[in-house]
Amino acid sequence: MIRIQLPDTPGSLGSVATAMGTANADISAIEIVEKGSDYVVDDFILTLPPTTMPDTLVSACGMLDGVHVLWLSRYPENWSIESDIAALNRMSEDPEHSAEILCGAVPVVFHTQWAALFDADEQVIISTALAPEFTPEGIARLTPMDRSHTAELEAGWMPGWGDTVIAVVPLSRGRCLVAGRQGGPGFLASELNRLQHMAALAN
Repeated sequence: MIRIQLPDTPGSLGSVATAMGTANADISAIEIVEKGSDYVVDDFILTLPPTTMPDTLVSACGMLDGVHVLWLSRYPENWSIESDIAALNRMSEDPEHSAEILCGAVPVVFHTQWAALFDADEQVIISTALAPEFTPEGIARLTPMDRSHTAELEAGWMPGWGDTVIAVVPLSRGRCLVAGRQGGPGFLASELNRLQHMAALAN
């Protein structure tokens, strides 16, 4: 997956797609992450052939005027892009477990490595497959859990974990949802707002 900021002008997206094509990238999905007054931030899910180095893709995109590569990372092959609406529909179909459904959907909807749901006592209720095995010291680094915020955790915040960015949003009944990306990118304000909105609808 590659996250790119590009001008919000006609033809910009096509130019980026063409540049990716010169690097033999096969684009499978595109999602708008943030839209500013004169720019757009898009996430591209794509496949590179084994003979193409990621640097080639970054260079091809970076040669375009006004285009900035913000982040590049591997994306699990069995993952796709799920929209906020699709996740909310699944939550509404099973409101009793909507918080757990949201936790499971966060890695796909928000392109994170992991997510975890905590109770009012800051104990893990449920977490996704790639989430850390939280220690009391590690959980303390996620606080405060009663207000929405983002944070950057340096390498070693949990044994064996590198630099990680997190987004924290409170839910009802004192619970809290935490999403993490090891190595970035940082959470945009628009992403935190979306996560807050979805969390507010979780029972």
